[in-house]
Amino acid sequence: MKGKLEIDTSASINRLKILTSRIVNSQIVGNYRSVFKGHGLEFHDYRPYTPTDDASTIDWKASVRSKKPLVREFIQERNLNIFFLIDASSSMVYSSIDKLKLEYTAELAATLSYIVLQAGDSTGFAMFNDKIKIYDYPKQGFNQYYKFARVLVDPKNYGGNYNLVEALKFTMAFLKEFSIVIIISDFIGLKNDWKHYLKLVGKKFDLIGIMICDPIEIELPEYNGQVILGDTFSEKQVLVNVQSIRESYKKYEESQQKMVNEAFMQANADFLELTTDKPFIKPITDLFLRRASRRR
Repeated sequence: MKGKLEIDTSASINRLKILTSRIVNSQIVGNYRSVFKGHGLEFHDYRPYTPTDDASTIDWKASVRSKKPLVREFIQERNLNIFFLIDASSSMVYSSIDKLKLEYTAELAATLSYIVLQAGDSTGFAMFNDKIKIYDYPKQGFNQYYKFARVLVDPKNYGGNYNLVEALKFTMAFLKEFSIVIIISDFIGLKNDWKHYLKLVGKKFDLIGIMICDPIEIELPEYNGQVILGDTFSEKQVLVNVQSIRESYKKYEESQQKMVNEAFMQANADFLELTTDKPFIKPITDLFLRRASRRR
């Protein structure tokens, strides 16, 4: 009887943890805290009343006991649930450079998870292709980081077709309202009524879309000759002359990216496009700052 193939992912997890620790600093965590706030206030402590305070904030029962006027101090509730919806389909197992899209995604998702957990919030995740492959409800603590990292680096979790609609349906049924949903995908293979379901998710949750692109998916390189292009999902292939299709290819890719961007805007969501040949920390920080400026 043949046993299951066991893959030791500990070395990959350690590399991911080292990389994440180098990237994350207190400023990034502070930016995250200032942008992603809780949905209420919780009592923190009493403090002496000052002339600049509103008299309606005085707690008269506590003031009588202490024999001096006191006001209540409140702090923003955190307890945020950040949920990562990760594309694990076959198109993510691709690269024209030295880093697969899935590797770049793993580094990005692990870093964001580390920031969230460092701030005291909860992270959960689901990885999907044409169905949900593996998932976990948001939890606090760094055990959750290692659980997520283990899933991200396991090659058994990747491959297959792509169905964003099923992933969005699952998310709406699985998560509590007011969660923050971060979709990380190349958005290749979109079909059916995905824009409709994206809007529904945007109504129920705070939604962010992050599009991961390989450089060659944006623009074909200069090459005077023929190459074979293949479809990841159908395995169909076609022989083309690169120079003859470069311009139309670029226009098509730009139109696809614009379509996805506009769909997230219509869902009242944030959207960010990243390429695997460029670091992600500055674009992510810029996204935090843009959100902060809108919420002032």
